[in-house]
Amino acid sequence: MTIRPIHLVKILFKQVDYVMVVVSNMKRSVEFYRDKLGLPLNLESEGWTEFQTGPTRLALHGGGKPQEKSGQTGEQHAGTCSIGFTVANVQKTFEDLKSKGVVFVMPPSERKGEGIKLAVCLDPDGLPISLAESVQKPK
Repeated sequence: MTIRPIHLVKILFKQVDYVMVVVSNMKRSVEFYRDKLGLPLNLESEGWTEFQTGPTRLALHGGGKPQEKSGQTGEQHAGTCSIGFTVANVQKTFEDLKSKGVVFVMPPSERKGEGIKLAVCLDPDGLPISLAESVQKPK
C-alpha cells in the first residue's frame, strides 16, 4: 500500500464579496433591481451601483453594449452567468413580480430530484435570474 502525502492548500479567498453585472442602461437596471425586485440600494452612481444582498453585494457596472437577442429560449453561452435568489414562496414572488411587469421565461415549476420549485425571470439586459423555493422531498 502506497501512502501519498497530503498537501495542504492555502485558501486565498474567504467568500464572494460582490457579483458584478455589466448593464447597458444604469437607470433602467437600478429601477429593475431596486423597484421591481426590491433589493436594498447601498450605493448609486452613473457607472457603478451596489445592492446589499447579505454578505455578498450585487454590483451593476455601466457602459455595457446591449447583446443581440438570439430568439432561442434556453440557449446558454459559456463565459456568462445568472443570479439565483432563495425565496420563501416562489408562486407568490412570481405573481408579485409579474404584476410589476417583470418578464419570466419559466413560470414556477417543481424540479424533480432537486428539492426546489424554480422560476426564472430576465433583467432588462436579458440576464436570467432564478428564484428558488426549497420544498420537502417525499420520503
